[in-house]
Amino acid sequence: MSMMGELNFFLGLQIKQTKNGIFVNQSKYCKDLIHRFGMENAKHMATPMSTGCYLDKDETSQSIDIKKYRGMIRSLLYLSASRPDIMFSVCMCARFQSNPKESHLSVVKRIIRCLLGTLNIGLWYPKNSTCNLIGYSDFDFAGFKTDRKSPSGTCHFIGSALVSWHSKKQNNVALSTAEAEYIYAGNFCAQILWMKQQLSDYGIFLDHIPTRCDNTSAINLSKNPVLHSRTKHRNKTSFLERSCSKGRLCSRIH
Repeated sequence: MSMMGELNFFLGLQIKQTKNGIFVNQSKYCKDLIHRFGMENAKHMATPMSTGCYLDKDETSQSIDIKKYRGMIRSLLYLSASRPDIMFSVCMCARFQSNPKESHLSVVKRIIRCLLGTLNIGLWYPKNSTCNLIGYSDFDFAGFKTDRKSPSGTCHFIGSALVSWHSKKQNNVALSTAEAEYIYAGNFCAQILWMKQQLSDYGIFLDHIPTRCDNTSAINLSKNPVLHSRTKHRNKTSFLERSCSKGRLCSRIH
């Protein structure tokens, strides 16, 4: 082994270390991505996806080159390692890789056009940040028109530093907003507890970890054992009950 000096570049990630913290971004990879798909002269867009955009299978539209579409999705998924702002949009478009249409390609191109004016955006990890772990979760009830399943997303902060995030579609179809939020809360709490165990290996022990969501019914359901018998997911219910009773997690409304 040999000492190669301070880490500046690793697998497409540009790392800049200063006395105040560490900045991670992928500006060079982002420029190469835009050049690879020939969109250097495209018009910049302020957001990766419009608020009124709802993708479906679009059976009537014309099919496009699958190889090119999958290549764009793969490149954007790797870029999301330092760009959580495009995670939801990229994951939305990635669900149509088996039979992409022109409408799907236009959304992917909009994501790339959004990158034109935000090449230097990345993640900032300040040096004097506190070691308090906090998690946020949210979902869109029946957000997909094709199967009426609910997309959900989470992010986790240690102090003011974003350390984990993801966007995922729930596997089951929920009948209410409280049910959909509560089902996802079980997986969300499991991720929090895993991160808590990882921090304990570094000598950081946290007793109460706030988990914030915006559904009052799901929060009350996790606190009141009487309501558990009326739910269809008792395995996740008992998991949340054990977590709350031992003081490991505390739910709050954000």
